Amino acid sequence: MAVDPGAMEDDLVDSGRFVRIEALGERSGLARTVTLGYVDDDEVPGALLVAAGSDDAAWGRNLLADPVCRVRTGDRSFDAVAEPLTPAEHARAIRGLILRYGTPAEGLGRGPSFRLRPVEAVEPPPP
Repeated sequence: MAVDPGAMEDDLVDSGRFVRIEALGERSGLARTVTLGYVDDDEVPGALLVAAGSDDAAWGRNLLADPVCRVRTGDRSFDAVAEPLTPAEHARAIRGLILRYGTPAEGLGRGPSFRLRPVEAVEPPPP
């Protein structure tokens, strides 16, 4: 029996244990999605921390080129800005990801890492 990777990713995102990020492709300008592990950011309420396994991870390059993105995990969905992490924040994110997922440290964190900071919707002023 073949496993549908799209359905499996949907289940992981629906469970709230993984996050789906939609961002524009750095070259194509088209919407691109990726499903990743994440940890909650203890320093910024509502924000999530994610990290790439290599510098050439397309999703990381996309966020560096245009940090505006859409985020979904479980029943939570929001617009966000991806902010590159400082070295200390990066180390904290990698530690949290390893503890949460049991991910081997050999590859995780070799690429960029980000804080996905929710953006508040701003209502236009009344006419």
